[in-house]
Amino acid sequence: MILSINTNDAGCIILALKRGGRQVAGKKIKAERQEAEKLLPAVEALLKNKKRSLKQIKKIEVANRGGSFTSLRVGVVTANALAYALGIDVEGNKKSKAKNKKFSVVEPFYDREPEITVRKKK
Repeated sequence: MILSINTNDAGCIILALKRGGRQVAGKKIKAERQEAEKLLPAVEALLKNKKRSLKQIKKIEVANRGGSFTSLRVGVVTANALAYALGIDVEGNKKSKAKNKKFSVVEPFYDREPEITVRKKK
C-alpha cells in the first residue's frame, strides 16, 4: 500500500492510500496554517478508518514542489521521517531522491524565496 501526502493545496492537506496503481481511500483536510498540527493525526485517522496500520504501508509519495514554504516543508519532512521510521522508500513528485546506503530522502523544491519576515516600509 502507498501513502500519498500533499500539503501544497492552499490551506488543505490531501491524503490518499493507493494499491495497485489506484486510489482506495482519500481524505482532504482543511488546515490553513495548521499543517504541522493536523497532518499526522489525519494520517492516523485515514488508516484507522480503513482498518489499516502503518506497517502495511510499503512506500510514501509526497508532493515536493509548489505551495507555501512552510506547508511544503511540513509535508516533505513528515514523509521523510515516516519513511525512515518504517524503513520504506519515499518518493517526491519532482524526482530528487537522495539515496543513502540505508534510506532515501526527498528534497523540497521551493518556487521562490521564503517570506518569513515582515518587509520594512520604505
